[in-house]
Amino acid sequence: MALPSETDELSAAWRALEGSGESQGWRTIPIAGTSPLPLLAGRYLPDNDEAILIGFSCAEGFVPKVLPKGVGFEVGRVSSSALGASRRWLSLRRHRAGRLDLFTMMATDVLNVLRSDIDVNDEARLNRFLARVRAWQDFMRAESDGPLSAEAEVGLYGELVVLEGLLAARVAAGIAVPAWKGPLDGLHDFALETGAVEVKTSTSPSGFEARIGSLEQLDDSLIRPLFVAAVRLALDASGETLTQCVSRVRDLLLNEMGTLTQFETLLLHAGYSALHADRYTRRFVRSSLRLFEVSDAFPRITRATVPLPVRTAVYEIDLDLVDAKSTTLESALSALGVSLEWS
Repeated sequence: MALPSETDELSAAWRALEGSGESQGWRTIPIAGTSPLPLLAGRYLPDNDEAILIGFSCAEGFVPKVLPKGVGFEVGRVSSSALGASRRWLSLRRHRAGRLDLFTMMATDVLNVLRSDIDVNDEARLNRFLARVRAWQDFMRAESDGPLSAEAEVGLYGELVVLEGLLAARVAAGIAVPAWKGPLDGLHDFALETGAVEVKTSTSPSGFEARIGSLEQLDDSLIRPLFVAAVRLALDASGETLTQCVSRVRDLLLNEMGTLTQFETLLLHAGYSALHADRYTRRFVRSSLRLFEVSDAFPRITRATVPLPVRTAVYEIDLDLVDAKSTTLESALSALGVSLEWS
């Protein structure tokens, strides 16, 4: 995420652009730093709305007709020949009712994403820009609730344990991170090659109650092979916080800038931001990771096993009582047909 000094520089640029009177239109200054794109700090007068402006060299038809608009901000086209008619200029602009501190963090984060995209063309940069803004859109929609709930904190930690396990098993970062669908409300937390992995996490020392959210979630007739990963954590002062876990996974992706960008975008979708990093104080120790293949021997409720009038169901399984042999992550990856990197 953004460094405090970069946030301060953007705030200083906006202060320098403050205007008054009856004038209308954009006031801009270039943003310092190396970037493959022209980047401007701006204010739209007479409202004095803070904004950043980005000039893309892609064709006009590549810019979507409907652009993101969220709580306190919007993305819009900028039609100004003074900025350079050869480019498609977009603005990320704060609404007056939007929180300035949150918008500043968002704008600085988006700028960092654009600065890091040195190995792709402008069409790909535009896609990444819009994807990051939409992730912030999701985050801001839930931001009034503050940091993640205790349950969501544990759930995200468990999914990161599995993601880190995939990377440790030499699944390419460009496969492992895009496979993480939990933050996008996917049916399963990981979709890998021909199959999927659903992650359940518990901090209970005895019993492992796993909530199943639908009749489809453990239906292996829809996707096969299908695995349930049971991540057991223990609360312990010697453990690590969710923030430390995020930092460690981030460090594993430092040499994969595009994938790191995608990872941080997924964190925003999951409701995690550096804005609340110091609020996650609970410390976890990883007790175990077991994987069960969902088959006829695995207890679950599916659409085929309930009466026709039953349209939906949410239920719990105690994974400690499942009378099925667990397997390793490596064996599950082999069954899923995932190719591994070998040094």
